[in-house]
Amino acid sequence: MSEIERAAGSDVVPPDPPDAPPVRMVDWSLAARGVKAVTPPGPKIGADEAHAVVAELREASQRAYQPVADTSGLHTATGPEPALVVDRPTWAQINITSFAALLDPIVAKLAHRPGKPLPGPIAQRIGGAATGGEVAALLAFMSTKVLGQYDLAYAPGTAPRLLLVAPNVVQVERELDLVPADFRLWVCLHEETHRVQFTAVPWLREHMLGRTRRVATDLVPDADQLLDRLKLAARNAPEVLRPGGTGLPELFLDADQRAELASIGAVMALLEGHADVVMDEVGPQVVPSVAAIRARFDKRRQGISGLDILIRRLLGLEAKMAQYRDGAAFVRAVTARVGRDDFNAVWTSPQTLPSAAEIQEPDRWIARVHG
Repeated sequence: MSEIERAAGSDVVPPDPPDAPPVRMVDWSLAARGVKAVTPPGPKIGADEAHAVVAELREASQRAYQPVADTSGLHTATGPEPALVVDRPTWAQINITSFAALLDPIVAKLAHRPGKPLPGPIAQRIGGAATGGEVAALLAFMSTKVLGQYDLAYAPGTAPRLLLVAPNVVQVERELDLVPADFRLWVCLHEETHRVQFTAVPWLREHMLGRTRRVATDLVPDADQLLDRLKLAARNAPEVLRPGGTGLPELFLDADQRAELASIGAVMALLEGHADVVMDEVGPQVVPSVAAIRARFDKRRQGISGLDILIRRLLGLEAKMAQYRDGAAFVRAVTARVGRDDFNAVWTSPQTLPSAAEIQEPDRWIARVHG
């Protein structure tokens, strides 16, 4: 158990690995065990410091609410809520549970279609172990990069919640020589904006969950489609490593699937860009060293090279960096033209969300929504 987990106490409850479904294409129990074994522990933190970090992140997540709500014009019925402060393995465990809740029903539905033979038990065990190991490796890597996340809660019986990964916050503030209290609040401003987006806009969570499930279903190939998908992957391989590519999923996409992912990517760009804009607008009011934080943080983003950038391109993380930039440019352009309140028409319905083309050309969104 890490010092962060000890300090967080009863707040941190790593979920149990899900039970094996009738058709098991991913061994989630193996993934859960593997991620505990291979996740790097993060910076060394003593017990007293861990308690201080956890307490300050909880407090900062609540303190961020009011300035975020006032700046964004979005207000929730529940008001401020403390974040769940976690260590790296716990973050990975929570996401394993979410992945299982998303993927297992899809795999079971596809496997039981008429005329489609089920994989045999041996094939399931071998395939499940391989994919379980891949999930563990993926989440172990991701757990070292994520500062915070608004968990949409795919698993039944779980509630959406804001997660803050304390070891990563401490690691970045040490690397960049930042004022810890300022950086922790600055991170909370961004992540709290995501919580406010999904809690102040009631339809947004179900919309994103539904679209994610549909695209995940579409990306799982039938056995008789697998050879064609592999040929498509061979043709698309050069695209994976291009700057801004969407990573490994792009290997298997046809034109329609790429268009759908681009559409979802536009919504993600809106959400990430909006959070960045709100964070930067609030920052000077409540974070004294915000200028230094933003300058050093952006320089850190640009300074990634070598093996790390290769991994980021394979996983599509470089495309996520572009989402921050493109989404923020969209939000600033629209707000400059029509003001904050008319920008907030974007949250009216799924039909008022920007398309992939509109994220790049904000005037097209203004013309369509505001005439």
